[in-house]
Amino acid sequence: MDSKDWKIYTKTGDRGETSLIGGTRVPKFHPRIEAYGTLDELNSYIGLIRDLTENATISQELLAIEACLFTAESQLATDTDANVSYQLPKISENDVIALELSIDKMNESLAPLTNFILPGGHPISSHCHIARCICRRAERIIIFLNENTVVDPLVIKYVNRLSDYLFVLARFVLYQKNVPEIKWESNAQK
Repeated sequence: MDSKDWKIYTKTGDRGETSLIGGTRVPKFHPRIEAYGTLDELNSYIGLIRDLTENATISQELLAIEACLFTAESQLATDTDANVSYQLPKISENDVIALELSIDKMNESLAPLTNFILPGGHPISSHCHIARCICRRAERIIIFLNENTVVDPLVIKYVNRLSDYLFVLARFVLYQKNVPEIKWESNAQK
């Protein structure tokens, strides 16, 4: 097919259904669609953070995370009961370890947490917190999906670790910008 004949719209979803990898048609509110759609939302937000960061190392880490999220999305979009004729990439233990090493490296510069902290202080840090919240929502949806179908445990582990990474990255951005963290104080402490 010539590229000028290719169109982004297929019209196959006009009745509120879409296809999983493997061909199974499901409603667009299906838990699989919700799971990989939320990871796609997260992936887009991480792309925004990558565009805003001035740190080349963090930018490369975020690019690798985006690739892993795309992999996780494809895993979640695959009907595990269908006979898929090709092998899709998978999240690996090394992907999880890469997040842990990055977290540990950033933590070397950070003061130990002695209080809860509030999001904010710098736009990039705030975006990291929003991405962390999207990541936690994705994790909840994926765990719910796992109640009724098989989800690769490494996908769950990766998403869990990614929310930790995003929290530490939010703190690390403030550290790099020399901006103090906003400590939470309850009304009882005032």
